[in-house]
Amino acid sequence: MSGMHTVEDIFCCCCGQYLGWKYVAVQDKNQKYKEGKFVLERWRILDEVTEEFNLDARPSSSDTENP
Repeated sequence: MSGMHTVEDIFCCCCGQYLGWKYVAVQDKNQKYKEGKFVLERWRILDEVTEEFNLDARPSSSDTENP
């Protein structure tokens, strides 16, 4: 509906749960504002953590691309 675009999945680096996607590239010039933006699906994010996990996650290269 919003034209051709390329996306990357976003997932939790601790548990691997899929959380949403990031717009990497769009074909339509009217949709360029989406590039670099991300969509998180709220229902996939838990309100409460039930297991202990590693909080020493390191940012990926894409985290430092857009200051």
